[in-house]
Amino acid sequence: MIFSLQGIVQELTPTYAVINVQGVGYYVGISLMTSQTLTLNKETVLFIQQIIREDAHLLFGFNTRSEKEMFNLLISVNGVGAVSALILLSTLSLEEIASAILSKNSALIQKAKGLGVKTAERIIVDLKDKVQKFSNPEENISTFVNNKIKDEALSALEVLGIPKRMSEKLADKIIKQNSDVSVEELVKQILKNI
Repeated sequence: MIFSLQGIVQELTPTYAVINVQGVGYYVGISLMTSQTLTLNKETVLFIQQIIREDAHLLFGFNTRSEKEMFNLLISVNGVGAVSALILLSTLSLEEIASAILSKNSALIQKAKGLGVKTAERIIVDLKDKVQKFSNPEENISTFVNNKIKDEALSALEVLGIPKRMSEKLADKIIKQNSDVSVEELVKQILKNI
């Protein structure tokens, strides 16, 4: 079993890299997160997950052990294949995935292309006890609460005829300055600043 590869990045795309290890090029599936840490023609070390199927021997590479662990947790869920797991890792950060699972936010998981309601709910049920270490619980709870407040405020402003894209940046700025802001206060502050 291949645990890691150390070599030169011979080819690089958002979804795969070819790592040249002493003249042998290994085709490795990667996430966008890992892709952004690699540089063409530079040396790298990737943690590898090898998947052997009847018709193929596949290699998936990760910049960190944590990302590899999350990938393995995701593919352990019935109905989640390697490609779906990579898409989810490309769409959300490890913390966001863990936060979505812990807060049972299936809509966030479904943002990954190809993951439907049933699969997202299966991920939440199967992994809720396994992802704690990927997250900072206090941070996740406050982020979840802040997002809920922001969403409600933006919806209220849309009813008043103010476009979402116009008020979203202001909302983020105000929440950053005062994380305990209420929906009503947030709406007032945005109206003052538009």
